[in-house]
Amino acid sequence: MSVRLTVRCPAKVNLFLSVGPPDAIGYHPIRTVFQAVSLSDTLVISVADGPTRIECDWPGLPAENTLTKALRLAAEFTDLPSLSIRLDKSIPAQSGLGGGSSDAAGLIRALGVLTDGRLGPREQHEIACAVGADVPFFLVGGRAKGEGYGERLTPLPDTEPQSLLIVRPPIGVDTAAAYRGLDISPRAWHDFPENEAFYNDFERVAPRESLEAREALLATGAKHALLCGSGSATFGVFPSATEAEAAAQRFAEKGTLHAWVARTLARNESLELQPCSREGKGHWAKDGPVMKGL
Repeated sequence: MSVRLTVRCPAKVNLFLSVGPPDAIGYHPIRTVFQAVSLSDTLVISVADGPTRIECDWPGLPAENTLTKALRLAAEFTDLPSLSIRLDKSIPAQSGLGGGSSDAAGLIRALGVLTDGRLGPREQHEIACAVGADVPFFLVGGRAKGEGYGERLTPLPDTEPQSLLIVRPPIGVDTAAAYRGLDISPRAWHDFPENEAFYNDFERVAPRESLEAREALLATGAKHALLCGSGSATFGVFPSATEAEAAAQRFAEKGTLHAWVARTLARNESLELQPCSREGKGHWAKDGPVMKGL
């Protein structure tokens, strides 16, 4: 029987995100705390005959994407088998949730298995850094402190699961444009807080719709609410899953079509990569969207 893997590719939120001024090469160093969450894309990968092919249930996936880039970079390290890759999307684009980065990291982790270890941790990290700034985090998973451009990572201990509601307004945010917006006005580059703090510099330049969603999350019972990465999605932390689901229902009644109940993931959960059945069904209960946003 041919090798067939299913890979969970979780979204992330940033519990803390402070952006430094651009450096000599024009890149922005950051200080952030990443947290993997249960809203996930899914990759089903199998060794196949013929050329490698990628299929996706999202029609917006461009021909050149994080998966094709990861494959090209991995091929510079070792020979790759021909693969059939199926990507099922649940993480919306231009939302600050890291979907494309997580998909690339999931493929890189799978290639580590499919190449019998020829792509070890060092090679995987190098490939991840070359694909994009958020990709290395998804090789670490769970909760982690990120520095540099996000590639210098310090794993943090798992915490008790927290219930979340993620809300995306009907607009996206271009990350490069968000960084340019930050540089218009001076700002302090904050150090990591001693205790858990919910802070995100990108709220300075976030769209009105994102900030309104954050306020609505607080009004529906969230203990904390914050922009996801550079936006446009926001997330709220609720005392329980029941309260998060009740808040989701209130958003639905107001016509919000892009909302997901989720929870934080422990490190081992966020790095799930398992053999799967001939039908390609995974072995975890994937948290689905309350109202699918794709």
